[in-house]
Amino acid sequence: MYSMTICENLLIILLVSTSQRLRSPMYFFLGHLALSDIILVTIIVPKMLDVIVKEGTTMPFVGCFTQSYIHGGVVGAQCFLLTAMSYDRYLAICRPLHYISIMSVKLRYILVLLSWGLSFMLISITLVLVCGLDFCGPNVINHFFCDLAPVLELSCSDTTGMAIEMIVLSIPIVLLPFLLVIISYVYIFITIFRISSSRQKTFSTCSSHLVVVSTYYGSMLIIYMVPYRGHSVPVNKFISLLYIVLTPLLNPVIYCLRNQEIQSSVIVYLKVCSKKTVL
Repeated sequence: MYSMTICENLLIILLVSTSQRLRSPMYFFLGHLALSDIILVTIIVPKMLDVIVKEGTTMPFVGCFTQSYIHGGVVGAQCFLLTAMSYDRYLAICRPLHYISIMSVKLRYILVLLSWGLSFMLISITLVLVCGLDFCGPNVINHFFCDLAPVLELSCSDTTGMAIEMIVLSIPIVLLPFLLVIISYVYIFITIFRISSSRQKTFSTCSSHLVVVSTYYGSMLIIYMVPYRGHSVPVNKFISLLYIVLTPLLNPVIYCLRNQEIQSSVIVYLKVCSKKTVL
């Protein structure tokens, strides 16, 4: 699954970077989403496989916090990228005449830079606060990666404030983007139902994104908006697997199966590769 995830998302990045058919803003955001999927699975899955094979393993303190920081930054960036993609779909369907002028190249880069920069900046606040805690007791995490909540369980300090801070920080990273996505799709559905013709074709352009958003934000809201002690460890692990392993694997499949332009680009790319092989 890890190998398939890397290959699928690398293919998406390759197609978006080279194909003339995939020059619209939606594919620009999709390329960055694929990049974030690669980083997310790479920072967690190899170590997780080591844990499974050895039935437990060790990790340096610095390595654990590095994994937690990159994981948090990438997860936040994905939330913002999915929000940018929903805004792109809103403009394309609800304001088609102004779409090109509003979603300019400059705005695309601004949205992407904000998605990555703002996410890692917000996660840095949590990292600084965690580094100020004392860790003098147990050193065993009941998880397959250094997620922030189980790491806090190991601290000798009072972590009540940190738990509250995690929930508060989840509002701009998870909850607010989720609400913006919902608002965007409310307007999109209203516009689609007003269209007398090509309703199914119009809906198909955003349905794949809606599937990805529902799965991803659903997992995020359960894990980070509910206190860690509010659900069992097995449930937490299962939901974490859902957005860390399954979602990055299925994202390229969902987008490719529902998108004729990507399918055509894949066929063209395979034909070019076969010709080069024959030569």
